[in-house]
Amino acid sequence: MGIDSVSKWVLVFCMLSVLGAQLIHCSVTYDRKAIVINGQRRILISGSIHYPRSTPEMWEDLINKAKEGGLDVIETYVFWNVHEPSPGNYNFEGRYDLVRFMKIIQKAGLYAHLRIGPYVCAEWNFGGFPVWLKYVPGISFRTDNGPFKMHMQRFTEKIVSLMKSENLYESQGGPIILSQIENEYGPQVKVLGPPAQNYVNWAAKMAVGLDTGVPWVMCKEEDAPDPVINTCNGFYCDAFTPNRPYKPTIWTEAWSGWFTEFGGTIPQRPVQDLAFAVARFIQKGGSLVNYYMYHGGTNFGRTAGGPFISTSYDYDAPLDEYGLIQQPKYGHLKELHRAIKLCERALVSADPTVTSLGNLQQARVFSSETGDCAAFLANYDTDSAAKVMFNNMHYNLPPWSISILPDCRNAVFNTAKVGVQTSQMEMVSSGTQLFSWETFNEDLTSLDDSSTFTAPGLLEQINVTRDASDYLWYMTSVDIGSSESFLHGGEQPTLIVQSTGHALHVFINGQLSGSAFGTRENRRFTYKGKINLHAGTNRIALLSVAVGLPNIGGHFETWNTGVLGPVVLHGLDRGKWDLSWAKWTYQVGLKGETMNVVSPNGISSVDWIQGSLIAQRQQPLTWHKAYFNAPDGDEPLALDMSSMGKGQVWINGQSIGRYWTAFATGNCNECSYAGTYRPPKCELGCGQPTQRWYHVPRSWLKPTQNLLVLFEELGGDPTRISLLKRSVNSVCADVTEYHPNIKNWQIENYGRTEEFRKPKVHLRCGPGQSISSIKFASFGTPLGTCGSFQQGTCHAATSYSTLEKKCIGKERCSVAISNSNFGKDPCPNVLKRLSVEAVCSSMASSTTGPH
Repeated sequence: MGIDSVSKWVLVFCMLSVLGAQLIHCSVTYDRKAIVINGQRRILISGSIHYPRSTPEMWEDLINKAKEGGLDVIETYVFWNVHEPSPGNYNFEGRYDLVRFMKIIQKAGLYAHLRIGPYVCAEWNFGGFPVWLKYVPGISFRTDNGPFKMHMQRFTEKIVSLMKSENLYESQGGPIILSQIENEYGPQVKVLGPPAQNYVNWAAKMAVGLDTGVPWVMCKEEDAPDPVINTCNGFYCDAFTPNRPYKPTIWTEAWSGWFTEFGGTIPQRPVQDLAFAVARFIQKGGSLVNYYMYHGGTNFGRTAGGPFISTSYDYDAPLDEYGLIQQPKYGHLKELHRAIKLCERALVSADPTVTSLGNLQQARVFSSETGDCAAFLANYDTDSAAKVMFNNMHYNLPPWSISILPDCRNAVFNTAKVGVQTSQMEMVSSGTQLFSWETFNEDLTSLDDSSTFTAPGLLEQINVTRDASDYLWYMTSVDIGSSESFLHGGEQPTLIVQSTGHALHVFINGQLSGSAFGTRENRRFTYKGKINLHAGTNRIALLSVAVGLPNIGGHFETWNTGVLGPVVLHGLDRGKWDLSWAKWTYQVGLKGETMNVVSPNGISSVDWIQGSLIAQRQQPLTWHKAYFNAPDGDEPLALDMSSMGKGQVWINGQSIGRYWTAFATGNCNECSYAGTYRPPKCELGCGQPTQRWYHVPRSWLKPTQNLLVLFEELGGDPTRISLLKRSVNSVCADVTEYHPNIKNWQIENYGRTEEFRKPKVHLRCGPGQSISSIKFASFGTPLGTCGSFQQGTCHAATSYSTLEKKCIGKERCSVAISNSNFGKDPCPNVLKRLSVEAVCSSMASSTTGPH
């Protein structure tokens, strides 16, 4: 297999690169067909796992599950704002230990793609930029601007130097085979013109000059200059082609689902459609696919950007927010990856021959000079299945599906035929009680202390807080004469506040008068309400709340947040009273934040009140604390916060994140996998809180006396908060037997022999669980779906006993779909299937059996 002339040039370039005084060997390059590693073209399957969105204790398990799922590469952004919280001060500890994360990838035998950016978007606060960057004199983000380029280059060099010092590039024997500079910059080029193009050229030259020995990419950047590879992001990338004929076709973000916003539904992407999109990309010449996300994780602390992005970043990924395998997405994609790998030698050797099999049906055949042959049979019809003839054989193609034939004869995988387990997750009681509830209220009378300052007019929020807190107080006073009409039976005055903050709570004389909230689509919103004023001096206090800073958009560093007015009183005898340019007093943050009451060391700094009356009072702007012991077992844990309103929660001083019981609105009608996917197409959770459960990492807990602290903005009953375990409730499988004319067969694949026999049902419970009972089993023609299976007209009487014998007491089991396993054929000449639903229980409570 030859490497074309450009690849040879890149290889020579790498061989001449110098790291210090030492000559390095570059073993990663590319040609038009693929990334080339050690002289071999590779079809690479990748998945995004962001190290700050999980804990170091989770990383190895996540990466090993990704490997078992068929991944070759782990991709991650590098998050500038967590690594350089103030200029020149770096943090690579704990969840931010990038070197440790890379070494775990290396230990697993996987490659890494390091997307430095350093702009990342990622639904991350401020797009990953540190807020201090906004205040560098003369700066303008992501354009041909000297101060910005200087700081961007300094941080990029810091990360590359750190990776080199630990020998983490593949050219040094490490796992990193690709790096990214910038991120989804194409739309900015179209808006900003020549300065943006100059910036792109500078960024590419700067990155390549760092001599990493591996290729660089730019995603969604059509004009990525050589030798940088331009790549595609999206739900589908089969129509994408690189900007030069000698660059490989790479999909840096195959969106496995979509992010969630407070007040929105939970987007779900059917795995049949995702598999179809990937197979379609590969058959069009794609050579690297990265799932965004493979594990989404959690936006701990105040890391969620957007704004309004939820604390959960589950993303409907194959590994859920808690790190558990999400079936059938994980298993179906694993089967897809295996089928693609069987085709690898043919895919990287030749261009396909395309043949029409019908109006909306097509065959793409890859044949190498060494005799390898692989075929992809596609049905693009969204409504109807198709029976096609290929190589003198008939194939049945469901709607919107692709069948993969690694030997150009046997279809080992179809994107629409899900034959793997489906898992039913549930949140169950952990048996742990939260005890010793105490509370204290934010004292509004203490706001006029030394931590406040006064200025004429309304100030922009982030310029005041520097994002040190979500909260900023705006306070002023109005004097009301005793002769005002509303004091003598007239209608109460109305206060109107225009805000570009994300939430607003209005207090009149220390009492909550009302609240208003923006949305991601409408960042500017209005509070309008009657207020109770009395004769004399009245205090108006506006608490403006940020719910994450913007992460995307043209020059988003210039966007405003907070109460920018006008602020107007209506209904007084004097008429309209505009308070916008009055004297306003400001305080950044909350008293509880200043006194660090979230920390075990800071809770004694205030006088807490016993919480026996909490449920009755339900006061706004209230801190609550309680203690609990760590529950037994190793299942992931979560707090049920549905009894609360809006705020933040901490455990042992570490922030779980923002919570908000905002109810989801959307269209949760039945979802079909067929046809082009967009987030509004398949939604869950209408009428329910967008997020009810909040991930509690077990590694944050002590055996006893764990401190939970929360700040509640609106009110709520903290005594109803509970700690739950997330576990697999039941597992289902529904697998059809092969047609009688499909025999056992083998295929050679890079020296490995892959064998395909009669299909099997595979069942697997969660960690620490085993199969305790068989809720349903039928070999024959069962009806329904997981959770609602029913026997059909054909049913083998031994179905239950066979499954019980092979599966009870085991964490996992497999049962071949064959007549011999069930005594006799229950209905000859009928294509049968085996449908099973098994109940999973903890090892301690389930029936024991052979393991």
